Amino acid sequence: MNNELFQQAKAAAVATDYNRALDLYSRCLQDQLQPPQPGEVGLIYHQIGNCLTRLKSYYEAIEAYTRATADSAYDAVGTVNCNLGMAYAALRDWPNAVKHFEIAVSDRNYATPYKAYSGMGNALLKQGKSAEAGVAFREAALDETNPDPTKALLNLGVCFMALNRPADAVASYESALQFDMSNDTRNKMYASLGQAYVASGQMQQAVDAFEHAIADKTYFLSDSASVDYQRAIAAVAQGNADATQALPAVADTSGLDIASDGSAISEQDPYIVSDEVSEDYYFADQYADASGAAPGEERFFNATDEELEQWSKGVVKLERKRRSVGLKILLAVILVVIIALGAGLFLYMQGYGFPTQEAVITQLFNDPKATSSYANGITEDDIKDMSALIPAGSTVTINGMNKSMSSTTAYATGTTPQGGNITYEISLVRDMIGWKISNVDLYFASTAQ
Repeated sequence: MNNELFQQAKAAAVATDYNRALDLYSRCLQDQLQPPQPGEVGLIYHQIGNCLTRLKSYYEAIEAYTRATADSAYDAVGTVNCNLGMAYAALRDWPNAVKHFEIAVSDRNYATPYKAYSGMGNALLKQGKSAEAGVAFREAALDETNPDPTKALLNLGVCFMALNRPADAVASYESALQFDMSNDTRNKMYASLGQAYVASGQMQQAVDAFEHAIADKTYFLSDSASVDYQRAIAAVAQGNADATQALPAVADTSGLDIASDGSAISEQDPYIVSDEVSEDYYFADQYADASGAAPGEERFFNATDEELEQWSKGVVKLERKRRSVGLKILLAVILVVIIALGAGLFLYMQGYGFPTQEAVITQLFNDPKATSSYANGITEDDIKDMSALIPAGSTVTINGMNKSMSSTTAYATGTTPQGGNITYEISLVRDMIGWKISNVDLYFASTAQ
């Protein structure tokens, strides 16, 4: 192998000039005077795959990594397969991601299996497999080479909450607190711990955890955490600090938007090569229940302009026909119209419309890529990203909604054809008298109700 070219390529990659690095690595492969030997071929393709990953050319990266694994003399099987798993995860091909993460951890010479276990846990969560994901995150936390088990323990707690095992989630969060972390991270951790305590019926401990979270006045509880905090305070005030039975839990929900190392996904760099770790964390949140619309409340909005016009003409004809007694009847009709319009305005301000939010969300799951479901101003790239979160063939159940006159936040559970459950937070904006989708995010629901 032409070592001079190889070192130049490495230097270009370090300087983030990945296109130049790719050119130099390719020249190393094609050098006829100093051709790469077995083992060196795999090394070069490995580095090419890393550059392509940085350029977000994931399909090409997969091809390069695959060529690296084809070199039987190259012994970095675990690292290359972990990067393959990352690339497949970037493409949301979760089954293939899991497959390569499993190959990575099976390599006894792989020095950092916790990275592959973390990636495996995330990919399993994306498929609604919370129990299997929990096993992977547990292995990542127990790996002696893991310099920061906090991420894995946090995600393990998320899995336990999804599996309706809040007591185990408490143990996981408490274990994570034994490690060093930033104040902001610790505050968020205490908030998650507080919600786990509420779910397990330990109200005094929940109050203590929430107060730890907000003690330095730099962190503010989410709406759902605030609800749990108030619930815990009320229970303590009533002498019910320690419930004898845990609160009922929602169904298994998964699909958390975390990167393969357990860190938060960045828009600039959603997936990383295996030797880099972000300092960000993902934290689960819950939502408060919201009552849906009562049957028939949106009937006012079902009338077409024609129907309203015919209605008005009918009122005029009636007034002419019964002029002798028309004053009383007209006043009555006007009163009815005013009441109807007032009711319609009230319902409009309360967030009701036609088509309803439920109808728009159902349409979204039936055809996630249909541009008619999305609000004006949403780009094709945004639609592509949002629709990719919804597996084909999924059905949807609306869990609750927070409505206002101009916007709605809906919480829904999608059931994949494989039987997994994924929870979504869906934002909608007013479109005339109806609604359109403005954002789709994956969401974790607390077990507290």
